[in-house]
Amino acid sequence: MAGQQFQYDDSGNTFFYFLTSFVGLIVIPATYYLWPRDQNAEQLRLKSLRKVHGRCLWYRLRLMKAQQSIIPTLKKAALLFGWAVFLLLAYKVSKLDREYQEYNPYEVLGLDQGASVSEIKKQYRLLSLKFHPDKGGDEDLFMRIAKAHSALTNDESRQNWETYGNPDGPRATSFGIALPAWIVDSKNSMLVLLVYGLAFMVILPVVVGTWWYRSIRYSGDQILINTTQLFMHFMYKTPNMNMKRLSMVLTAAFEFDPRSNKEATIRPTDNIQVPQLIRELGNINVKKKEPPFCYPYSLKARVLVMAHLARMEVSDDIEEDQRFVVRKSPALLQEMVNVGCQLTMMANSRGGFHAPRLVSIENCMKLTQMIVQGLQESKSPLLQLPHFEEEHLRYCVSKKYKVRSLQDLVSLKDSDRRSMLRFLGEEKYDEVMAVLASFPSITMDTKLQVLDDEDSNNITAGSIVTVTVTLTRKRMAEVFEKEQNVTPCLVVGEEASTEDAATQGDVSKTKAKVWQNKTKAAKKTKQSKKKKLTKKKPLPLPAAKAKQANGSASGSEVVAVAKEDEEDGSDKGSESEEGEGNKDSPSERDEESDKQSDTEQDEIAGDDEEEWEALQQSIQRRERALLETKSKVTHPVYSLYYPEEKHEWWWLYIADRKDQTLVSMPYHVCTLKDTEEVELKFPAPSKTGNFQYSVILRSDSYLGLDQIRPLKLEVHEAKAVLCCNCVVTVPAGGA
Repeated sequence: MAGQQFQYDDSGNTFFYFLTSFVGLIVIPATYYLWPRDQNAEQLRLKSLRKVHGRCLWYRLRLMKAQQSIIPTLKKAALLFGWAVFLLLAYKVSKLDREYQEYNPYEVLGLDQGASVSEIKKQYRLLSLKFHPDKGGDEDLFMRIAKAHSALTNDESRQNWETYGNPDGPRATSFGIALPAWIVDSKNSMLVLLVYGLAFMVILPVVVGTWWYRSIRYSGDQILINTTQLFMHFMYKTPNMNMKRLSMVLTAAFEFDPRSNKEATIRPTDNIQVPQLIRELGNINVKKKEPPFCYPYSLKARVLVMAHLARMEVSDDIEEDQRFVVRKSPALLQEMVNVGCQLTMMANSRGGFHAPRLVSIENCMKLTQMIVQGLQESKSPLLQLPHFEEEHLRYCVSKKYKVRSLQDLVSLKDSDRRSMLRFLGEEKYDEVMAVLASFPSITMDTKLQVLDDEDSNNITAGSIVTVTVTLTRKRMAEVFEKEQNVTPCLVVGEEASTEDAATQGDVSKTKAKVWQNKTKAAKKTKQSKKKKLTKKKPLPLPAAKAKQANGSASGSEVVAVAKEDEEDGSDKGSESEEGEGNKDSPSERDEESDKQSDTEQDEIAGDDEEEWEALQQSIQRRERALLETKSKVTHPVYSLYYPEEKHEWWWLYIADRKDQTLVSMPYHVCTLKDTEEVELKFPAPSKTGNFQYSVILRSDSYLGLDQIRPLKLEVHEAKAVLCCNCVVTVPAGGA
């Protein structure tokens, strides 16, 4: 049995193949991910944003960073050096001779496969005369010719070559290792051992340990675990948290503590500049002794946040620290919202403690808007616009114009707007209008239903209700055009009249008259039942009232049927009597009833198919949403004092504003570019009756653009199902 043999590369040639492959595996992906993006493209993007965002702090910092940063140059130099090494190795590999070739004695002698012995001897004599060393030939080549002649003329050698591919018979299996032989040389053993020990026993454990230690300190959103626990403690301790208390909890985060975060700093000049800012700001609870609010890092962060909201100028020494605190605050406030939602879910499922009040969670959202815009809570949203100062607001809130919000400013006629903003020059006025036109205008459409149920519009106690909210984002510039040409109240009325028949769950588009016509005990029916009512003969008024009492038709439908019966009764009365008189035989009446039942079954089957298709489309949309990865880069936010480019994100949730509780957990919409569809799910109340909720959309970047839509919920009793000789109550959407 042949043995095994391991061979290192004595010449070092095959090692270059390994080294070339290794360098290529590093250089090619690194170039794709690390090569600086086209600076011209970034410059063009910034140039396109200059008209609107030119005065923003983040825009000016981005321009300065692009001009001063040498990191892109260093990245390019490192990658170019890697490519130079890779190309040099590839060139050297291409010049290496191919050392191993499959041994074929026929090719050595220049004969065809299967040549006779006489032909082999004749060819050997001719080659000997030409390549024999005594004739001035190549000695190595002549030795190969002699070996080939011997292998083909000797029967045993020829059989070994045909069987094993080698004239000498079976030999040991050879494994080549693409490493140079000096690595296993005894002279270099200590050096090789030292390198291996340093790489695998020191560097690798240190890198893995550092990564692991950092990962266990942070949550998935890159927030310190200690900060999350701190937020949970204070939100549990103070369910109703006002804005002042909230700012204290925010600035107590461990991200601002130099002992927990190396990015945070405490400077010697803080002992002079922080007390000076405290005197200028006034009441910020400096004397509070409750830890960690009394710690120096927390006090400094709180002072810097308050100075940012007051739009105060700070010295150059702590300006960088203020930018760091402001940049971190939105992510920390989002973590506080998440903590509030977790506590609410725990309180709903377990009980035993009070969940955070709705006002506490909404204050977190509002404080995010305030920090991004650099505005205090009591300030006007108009101060988000450029060139607007406190003294200019008196022109806006006068008796003539009464402009207190961005929507009021948009709704003005252009002539009135120019007259009101006459304190601005023409150039400044155009800039204000360009900025206002870039602000978002969100259209919110809601659809209420119970999925996975036969009657998706019938909400029963304990069922899982799904509110599908479609958000459409437009620019304020489009609203300007609509205000010029369209009367808003007429549009709302037309939409209400059309959407009321199609979607009964959309309360925001329903006329007030429709709700007045409905009685408190009336039940909602499917769209398919409405179609059947229009196709059948009008019911007499007593029958309609009976149907309403049975809960199978809404009040508006009963009124419509009664009116139709009164209008057509005089004309069709004689015809109906004649029709009844003509139907004398029972067989004719049976045929008529069979036809009517067949028509109803066809209509029901068609409605079921439509509902099935709608359900399948909804499932496909949800599957695509799970598989699809959308970019969180939406639209840049106009923020005069925020130090980093911010993109428009939104919170969407359902709340009971009367009881100050969350009904559905806030959904953070981070991918709204043009249109986004969001499904909010919540359990229906366990009691029957009418409930008034609110669908709320809040921006995390702008003040004054929040929206609230009423959501009316009419909850009925759960269905009674006979199972195993007993009655079981099953909620809609349940099993």
